[in-house]
Amino acid sequence: MFFDSRRSTVHAKNGMVATSQPLAAMAGLKILMDGGNPVDAAVAAAATLNVVEVVSTGVGGDMFALVWNNNDKTIRAINGSGRASAAASAQQLRDQGHREMPYWGVETVTVPGTVHGWETILNECGTMPLSEVLKPAIRYAEEGFPVTDYISYQWSTMVEKLARLPSGQEMLIHGRAPTQGEVMHLPNLGATLRAVAEGGAKAFYTGKIAEKTAAFIQEQGGWMTVQDLAAHTSDWEDPISTDYRGITCWESPPANQGIAGLEALNIAEGWDVAAMGSQTAETYHHFIEAMRLAFADAFRYVADPAKSEVPTTHLLSKEYAATRRSLIDPNLAMKTAPYGQVTGGSDTVYITCVDGKGNACSFINSVYNNFGTGMIVPGTGIALHNRGALFSLEHGHPNELAPNKRPYHTIIPALATKDNELYLCYGMMGAFMQPQGHLQLIRNMVDFGMDPQKAINALRFMVVDNGVLLEEGLPDDVVSQIQKMGHGVQMVSGYQRVGIGGAQIIQRDPETGVLSAGSEPRKDGCAVGW
Repeated sequence: MFFDSRRSTVHAKNGMVATSQPLAAMAGLKILMDGGNPVDAAVAAAATLNVVEVVSTGVGGDMFALVWNNNDKTIRAINGSGRASAAASAQQLRDQGHREMPYWGVETVTVPGTVHGWETILNECGTMPLSEVLKPAIRYAEEGFPVTDYISYQWSTMVEKLARLPSGQEMLIHGRAPTQGEVMHLPNLGATLRAVAEGGAKAFYTGKIAEKTAAFIQEQGGWMTVQDLAAHTSDWEDPISTDYRGITCWESPPANQGIAGLEALNIAEGWDVAAMGSQTAETYHHFIEAMRLAFADAFRYVADPAKSEVPTTHLLSKEYAATRRSLIDPNLAMKTAPYGQVTGGSDTVYITCVDGKGNACSFINSVYNNFGTGMIVPGTGIALHNRGALFSLEHGHPNELAPNKRPYHTIIPALATKDNELYLCYGMMGAFMQPQGHLQLIRNMVDFGMDPQKAINALRFMVVDNGVLLEEGLPDDVVSQIQKMGHGVQMVSGYQRVGIGGAQIIQRDPETGVLSAGSEPRKDGCAVGW
């Protein structure tokens, strides 16, 4: 009951990088080999992914990261997400007849936080300048790169979306997506990255790039102004955590959805999971229900804490988890579990980097949906994200769209420590799959003793708005039992399996310093070390 990847766990001592595209993994590894630290490597890999996996990430999106300093045993969390325009108005959208946020219209464009986040984390925690770590990305954009298998498939599904506006042709070859192995050039994106390398974040948020971005958004009917872009800041935050059977699991705080994964772990801690079996109907049922309850809370309470009070401490308490656990029938799915709209998708990139000294960076970068809004700022190669789609239009909701407000955010980096030593640097891309993926990875390694690659290969579930997705390969009798418990089951296979996650894990042995890594076989990437 594992995805047949034919991959084994990768081991090294001096440094390790794992991400969803091999060229990006190697860009990060070279930075480590040249004396950089995990933060330098993560930004280099993220920038390279902006080129070689431009479908899923980019300077037009957002980033988050957790940084582990092995010298002083501390974790720092950076929020590199953008805010809604100062002119954003939920009432205006309601007056236009919208009951929910548009999914990828111009109204969903929030300020892209990526570039400022890159610069901020490098200035605080890196050892190399932005100009140095952007070199691989610039080279691939200008000189070209061969497109990999799954990325070419993703690209092919976005042609119609990109073709809505003339500037979308910057991401196509004579009106079509590049095929597997075909060399793709992104010269306009290369020029934007070169401008950032030379002028820093200021070159992105002010001047010609900002003027082009704001003018384009306004031409399409959006709110964004040059003032919105110039006012953007990244923020350092205190990470949140919970203990799961002696492992401390760390996430970014709200408005990030990492709290949902931690709450589900707290619920699961009250069960003898090992006795249930790793992939039995009983295990699936209990963890699906835990995730549904955690999402119910996330969709109700998670919002920008600068604008709304989020009861984080209460939601993460073991006492609260006990009350939620008591709602779960061991044999029957909750018919009226009050969880919000949950959809699939894997339109994000995740990078894990650990060096030979035990320092780590868990890094995630995204434009949300594939190519975000599908709007490419003319002459820049910037794909504008649709992160604002995750705001609520419900009047008075904590996550209601408002000026200068950050939306509920799906992308979540993760770390785990044991006895105040780094245990895991990990994450899983894929929209609302992410906290569910974290939950399942930790379960696989802690409850069932799997190594990183086996933990990733293990078949997964994903709670969605109309039931649960299960992967092809799960025995028929297990699927049947899950259905009999009342779960609406949909099976996924082929390229669609990527929607059930894109995991990367690096584990560190504090005694030997050995790094052990696994990479998602459902995507194109790899783990590399030296």
